[in-house]
Amino acid sequence: MNCLVLVASVLPNNLKESKDMPAQLEIHNTLSELQQLAPAGFALAFHIRYTTPTFLFQTYAKDWLDYYSQNGLVMSDPTVAWGFENTGVARWSDLAAQDTAGVMSKAAEYGMPYGAVFAIEVAESRSLGSFARSDREFTESEIERMQAAVAKLHDLTADLERLSPETSAKLRTMSVQFTHSQ
Repeated sequence: MNCLVLVASVLPNNLKESKDMPAQLEIHNTLSELQQLAPAGFALAFHIRYTTPTFLFQTYAKDWLDYYSQNGLVMSDPTVAWGFENTGVARWSDLAAQDTAGVMSKAAEYGMPYGAVFAIEVAESRSLGSFARSDREFTESEIERMQAAVAKLHDLTADLERLSPETSAKLRTMSVQFTHSQ
């Protein structure tokens, strides 16, 4: 299965009129809200089949994404393991004992010492999201908002067959990055 990587935002001026415009705009707005809630970045993997997501949104800093990828950290990331084994939410600090490979301490070196991971499964379709902050733990209110946003995005991206061919093609060719002022 092909993985659609959206390493960023669907900017409003990129949205063309289509019957799926409200869904596209809702996806954009929800991702923008998540970017504000997780200023150090996030990774969202939607509708994972076996080990491959249909959609992957990432906003972490490029140097972290490069390090993570080049070192194959997904294989030892305790947030990923937790997300495949559970549903709900866990703070990164709650997973420290499972981090035998030092992924989270390395994330802290890259400016992401605090985070939370979310996992949802609906009708045998699993989605994961991991969110980071550099300054403090997420509040309970922020966690509730992120959890609701992950569930909303899971639903909005659930069925490619519902989308028009134009929108499906647009989603498959998107490669825009949520960027942070660095």
